[in-house]
Amino acid sequence: MRRFRTAAAAALTTALTVALATGCGGGTTTGGGASNSKPKELTYWASNQGSSLEHDKKVLGPELEKFEKRTGIKVKLEVIPWSNLLDRILAAASSGEGPDVLNIGNTWSSSLQKSGALLPLDDEALAKTGGKKRFSPSAFAATGQRGETPVAVPLYSLTYALYYHKKRFEQAGIDGPPKTWKELVAAGKKLTGDGRYGLAVEGGDPVENSHHAFVFAKQHGSDFFDAKGNPTFDSPGNVKAVKQYVDFVAGDRIAAKGNAEYAARQSVRDFAKGKAGMLLWQAARSQLLANGMKDGEWGVAPVPVRSASDGGQRAVNSMVAGINLAVFKDTDNRDGALEFVKFMTSTAEQKKLNDTYGSISPVLRAQQAPPRDEDEKVMRAVLADSSAPLPQVPDESKFETLVGTAMKELFADAAAGRSVTEEAVRQRLGEAQQKMRK
Repeated sequence: MRRFRTAAAAALTTALTVALATGCGGGTTTGGGASNSKPKELTYWASNQGSSLEHDKKVLGPELEKFEKRTGIKVKLEVIPWSNLLDRILAAASSGEGPDVLNIGNTWSSSLQKSGALLPLDDEALAKTGGKKRFSPSAFAATGQRGETPVAVPLYSLTYALYYHKKRFEQAGIDGPPKTWKELVAAGKKLTGDGRYGLAVEGGDPVENSHHAFVFAKQHGSDFFDAKGNPTFDSPGNVKAVKQYVDFVAGDRIAAKGNAEYAARQSVRDFAKGKAGMLLWQAARSQLLANGMKDGEWGVAPVPVRSASDGGQRAVNSMVAGINLAVFKDTDNRDGALEFVKFMTSTAEQKKLNDTYGSISPVLRAQQAPPRDEDEKVMRAVLADSSAPLPQVPDESKFETLVGTAMKELFADAAAGRSVTEEAVRQRLGEAQQKMRK
């Protein structure tokens, strides 16, 4: 999930550069490519989705045994922390020695496609996994570069939602969750005072920052890349979007100055403890319970938009977050790997796994089951109607790092009492754009 991916995503640019320099994507030391030389075994690298690596093994173990009974293919499982997963993938791509099937963060899809680490899933391969039409279009859009053959399929999906503290809303006389940003700021000011604030943000987390920049830019009718994949970071719409988000600390002052340093779920803790009345987050339920809240103490609503009448791109209120499932380019059980992808994305497995991890199934038939809670009900609707994938360009990871870091610096300026003007935002984004083009 997104919170486990932060460190790995921030390191993607450097790791990808190293991998390309050592020959990743241009053949392997084994001269390999996909084959079926070992049809009775598979190695699966799973990402850490649960509370621990051991928890994931307990969740996945019985499912892999079920697959073995059905197919006769034994699956060797390794659960890898997000902090190590990307380096392991790129090292495997360079050496030609790696897993058969692996989980990847969906925002890595385009960059890993550029590296050549993953098997392209053409129409024939997709047919063996059950077909493209089984998946939510918004989730499938984050499986590779625009106009190219996809290199993964969606496994677990997530979206952002607005969490609001019911008791604090009642105490402040606020009737319900805000639907527009103007309403959110107004509610935030009512909730701010006596050491408590209206909203908690993670201004010290570049990846988190970049996700909100992307959404706010969409609502301003803007994008961070043009149709050819060239960066447009300092365009007027993007400047307004970034300033709007940073202004929660700098101008509106509905988020604490200390939020400029938050980068490790402190905003979730503050919300759970009543120090903040609102929170923008993905699938927060388990974390809120772990921080002492009880079911019914919070509400969930879609992230606000600029105007209630907005439609199309301006109505986007979340990036498509989630985990994809891919086949390693040098698998020695190509057919078995595709069969495993089909199994893991089957309706029955999707219901079980996504219910366990608190995520949304990207498989449309699995979404026909009643939602397990209000969190999932809201996220399903957002995924279907108002979410969009991050830019599917080869250097997407650099966008997250560079724009997110520029925003981190702007939050630091706000916390230090320095003015965050549109010109200051434009300058920071312009510097990030120059670095992107190098």
